[in-house]
Amino acid sequence: MEKDTIIFDLDGTLLNTLADLHACFNHAIKSFGYPERTLLEIKSFVGNGIKKAIARALPNDVEEEMLNKIVDYFRVYYEEHMHQYTEPYDGIISLLKELKDKGYKLAVVSNKYDDSVKELCEYFFGNYIKVAIGEGFDVRKKPEIDGVLKAIKELNSSMEKSIFIGDSDVDIMTAKNANIPCISVLWGFRDKNFLEERGAKVFATEPKEIIEIIEKKIYLS
Repeated sequence: MEKDTIIFDLDGTLLNTLADLHACFNHAIKSFGYPERTLLEIKSFVGNGIKKAIARALPNDVEEEMLNKIVDYFRVYYEEHMHQYTEPYDGIISLLKELKDKGYKLAVVSNKYDDSVKELCEYFFGNYIKVAIGEGFDVRKKPEIDGVLKAIKELNSSMEKSIFIGDSDVDIMTAKNANIPCISVLWGFRDKNFLEERGAKVFATEPKEIIEIIEKKIYLS
């Protein structure tokens, strides 16, 4: 069956959000008296949702109540500051335009909070992506496939017609759990060795390669 539905991760795949995450992350933990972390540390912490990222940056003995306070503080602050440095990776807009022009159905499934995902996708990709899904009360974080199932339903598509594209081990696991092909991108938050060790098979080194991988069915190799 031909693939006509492309589900993207957001951070590290479509958008370079690292600088804003770093700034907001450090503002939040510093506000509660904890030391700031480096850009590389933040890069290694993200991918499984912000609560887990913040927990990774704090001492092991931090109580759940304090962790939740920091997470809530981060969420409010990030909503107000998430556009300062964030921008699409080079070639992403032209990729989305070409995919849309060719008739592909496009969606985003992210481990960001749902309201942030929708706002960022509307702001940067409103002409191309209409289905954007993040973590919410009825959508568990990847690698659970809740978001994938919801996106496919909203696009009136099916698993058999879908491909997942992301930059992390979480995205690889999500695609595996959904039993759909995965294309791993190499411009994001994880390098090729890391991804290969976690089962990645097909790689795109720049956005324009994605269409060739899909149309030549390289994802089957």
